Amino acid sequence: MDTLLRTTAGAPAATLLLAAILVVSALGLTRFPALISSQLLRPHGLARRGDWHTLVTSGFIHADLMHLGFNAFTFWAFGFGLERALGTPLFVLLYAVGLLTSSAATAVLHRREPGYASLGASGAISAVLFASIVVFPTASIFILPLPFPIPAPLFAVAYLVFSVWASRSRTGRINHDAHIAGALAGVLFMAVVAPGSVGRAVSGFFRSVFGGG
Repeated sequence: MDTLLRTTAGAPAATLLLAAILVVSALGLTRFPALISSQLLRPHGLARRGDWHTLVTSGFIHADLMHLGFNAFTFWAFGFGLERALGTPLFVLLYAVGLLTSSAATAVLHRREPGYASLGASGAISAVLFASIVVFPTASIFILPLPFPIPAPLFAVAYLVFSVWASRSRTGRINHDAHIAGALAGVLFMAVVAPGSVGRAVSGFFRSVFGGG
C-alpha cells in the first residue's frame, strides 16, 4: 500500500486515467464484449453515423490482455512522473491532445477503408511517452528482454522510424499511424507550452552522451 501511495502521489489525473483504462478494458474483455464492439473507432462512415464519441471512447478499450498490459505498463512508467513535472492541468491537456490527435489522424487516413477499426490508448500514451522524453532527455528505458537500458531519445528515433516503416508496409494489426500522430503531438505540445524545451532536450542528451559543459 505504501508503494502504491508513493507512486500515485502528486499524480491524481494519471491515477484516474490508468484506473479508467484498466477497469473499462477489463470489463469489455471479460464481462461485456459488446462494450468493445460498440466503442471501436470506425473511420469509414464516421460522419454519416455520427458516432464522434468513439474518437475518445475507443482510447479506453483494448483488443486483449497483452495489448492492455503493454499500454498500462508504459503509461505507469512515464505518466506519473510526467504529471508531477508538468502539473495536473497541463498533463490532462497533453493526454487529451494526444488522444484526439491520434484518433483524428486515424479517422482521416483510414476513412476509405470499410473494414478498418481501431481501439486502444496507444496514441495518447505515445504523446505522454514523447513528452516525457522532452522533459527527461537523459532518462533511459528498459525494454524486455534486453538486459541493458536504452537512452530515451534513441528509443524515440527508432520508434518513429519503425512506426513509419510499419505503417507504410501495413505490418501487423497495430495502428502505427496513431503511434506516430501521438508521438508528434507530444513533442509539439512541449514545444508550445515550454518554448525551447525540445532544443534543450536534444542538447542535454548530447551532453550526457559526449560530455561537455
